[in-house]
Amino acid sequence: MEHPDPHTAAQAAAVENLLRCWVREARLPAPSDGTLRIPLPASGTALIAPVHYWSPTGWHRFGLPHLADTPEQSPPADAVTVAALLARETPEGVGTAGPRAADATRAPSGASAVFGPASATPGLASAVFGPASATPGLGSAVLGPAPAPTGPVPDTPGPAPETPGPASADRTDLVARVAESVHRTALFISDRQDRPADGPDLFLSAEQALVLGHPLHPAPKSREGLSDSEVRLYSPELRGSFPLHWIAVAPSLLATDSAWTERGRPVAAPQLTARLAGPGLSLPDTYAALPLHPWQLREVRNRPDVAALFDAGLLRDLGPHGAPWHPTSSVRTVHRSGAPAMLKLSLGLRITNSRRENLRKELHRGVEVHRLMRAGLSRQWQTAHPGFDIVRDPSWLAVDAPQGEPVPGLDVMIRHNPFHPAADVSCIAGLVSPRPHTEPTTTLGGHRTAWRSRLAQVVTRLAARTGRPRGAVSAEWFLRYLEHVIRPVLWLDAEAGIALEAHQQNTLLLLDTDGWPSGGRYRDNQGYYFRESRRGELDARLPGIGRYSDTFVSDEVTDERFAYYLAINNVFGLIGAFGSQGLADERLLLAAFRRFLADVATGPARLRTSLPARLLDSSTLRCKANLLTRLHGLDELVGPVDTQSVYVTIANPLHS
Repeated sequence: MEHPDPHTAAQAAAVENLLRCWVREARLPAPSDGTLRIPLPASGTALIAPVHYWSPTGWHRFGLPHLADTPEQSPPADAVTVAALLARETPEGVGTAGPRAADATRAPSGASAVFGPASATPGLASAVFGPASATPGLGSAVLGPAPAPTGPVPDTPGPAPETPGPASADRTDLVARVAESVHRTALFISDRQDRPADGPDLFLSAEQALVLGHPLHPAPKSREGLSDSEVRLYSPELRGSFPLHWIAVAPSLLATDSAWTERGRPVAAPQLTARLAGPGLSLPDTYAALPLHPWQLREVRNRPDVAALFDAGLLRDLGPHGAPWHPTSSVRTVHRSGAPAMLKLSLGLRITNSRRENLRKELHRGVEVHRLMRAGLSRQWQTAHPGFDIVRDPSWLAVDAPQGEPVPGLDVMIRHNPFHPAADVSCIAGLVSPRPHTEPTTTLGGHRTAWRSRLAQVVTRLAARTGRPRGAVSAEWFLRYLEHVIRPVLWLDAEAGIALEAHQQNTLLLLDTDGWPSGGRYRDNQGYYFRESRRGELDARLPGIGRYSDTFVSDEVTDERFAYYLAINNVFGLIGAFGSQGLADERLLLAAFRRFLADVATGPARLRTSLPARLLDSSTLRCKANLLTRLHGLDELVGPVDTQSVYVTIANPLHS
């Protein structure tokens, strides 16, 4: 990845992502000889890759792979080749959606590690690999032999539903999206090499920092449907910006709700959008101004139901207007320095695993959570943890059809913007993401590309300032992060029965002037899990809660998703960044996390959340499998929350 050529570096990054995904989702063990070997029986070969760093939490570093038994001078396998080969090794039925049916006390290996012991899910092995007579030995060829599980199996509600296997079109789609992601990543790297300096708005610069994206996703930078010229306008990695496209909505079609207040007075969503549009917008009397992403406007105008509303004059196209807005790391939420609000727009592009159009229940959810916080919960939370809060989504505006049903893709969520340009705040994903830097070499006039994250820069600077080793600084920094960010999130689950989908992109970290964690924020009107067991308590706080937002989820599903997003994605991902970037020993940070969890569960300020005990006592955890989710063509915003993604069982690093 250190190669100066952007395309070569992008290829290396993409291949590493694919290998990391496969190692996690197929539960491959650490090789004893420093070489990863992935059998490919469907293709009659194997992939061989040098292991540069093996991460207990999954952020491995690999060299470029080669196909086994090829001539020494053969070029390494590129990302498209690796994606195609791995897709062929994913037979129908692989993976399960929803909560885990059963977990052995000791983590099994091989096929049973991924899919559960055969006794717990009868028939699943044949669903994965086909009848034994048809494909003898395929499971052990791909994943290694599966020893019989040991230890008791706890009582469970029964086996999880199987996810239908990937169709040929889904496999082809995966390969195409990997190719597109490589192309986009190369463009982003090239641009950073040419324009390395960040802008003056620290929050926005952090949002633009995810040059490589999710390290455990097969195609993190694929944006299906964007032309190259649109990519330059709409990509945060390229520091794009654009004016919003505005339409006028007749009062008969307007759907809206707002809990936004200023000096104690309510402010309606149409007032907010008119103010954000600025002067000069030709808005007809009684109509409301609705901002849209320019790409989305072009897309929805071609939908017959929307075209009919324009033809009838119930929607009117006002055109591009106003000062430019900047896409943030989610691509569809836009930011303008100094504006009182950010705007979460619908965007029908498929980004990572989903097409990003707002659902009406999510719009309701954002306002509902804001009202819940104002009903007294925020005051309790701030008393216990004054440095942490939720970035509120208190207002929205959308379009209903004449018959009353929502018109998909025509809506906006209006989000508070609590950050001034000088505030040092960063999503964790942007903080840990390596970025290319050009450095001089000892050769006269020479230079090289070095990859460093903001996290590495902060830790290195703190080590130099304090005269302490980077490992010691990393450990203290990590402990402060647990107290300022993770403990408040656990408090909310314990005291209110609300689990946050606090993955690294949704979690914002505030740094003090020296670079130490000093507070945090959570953002996302989608990612709330109201525990079904706490429905009565939450309804007492806010009568009627959940009626329109569809936010109550079974405790079983909540536990699984909370463990994945907060522990695996967020904390283990942070530990993996420290380790893979040479800043700290992951084993020491895992030990620190264990002590922290034990204190939360049993210490003097113990909390009644179930997550610490789950993490401390379970030898395995359920983990979202992004490669398999992508192979199955699943959209994580569609369908019941417990079947939107493929989940696999992995060994718990806290027990390794």
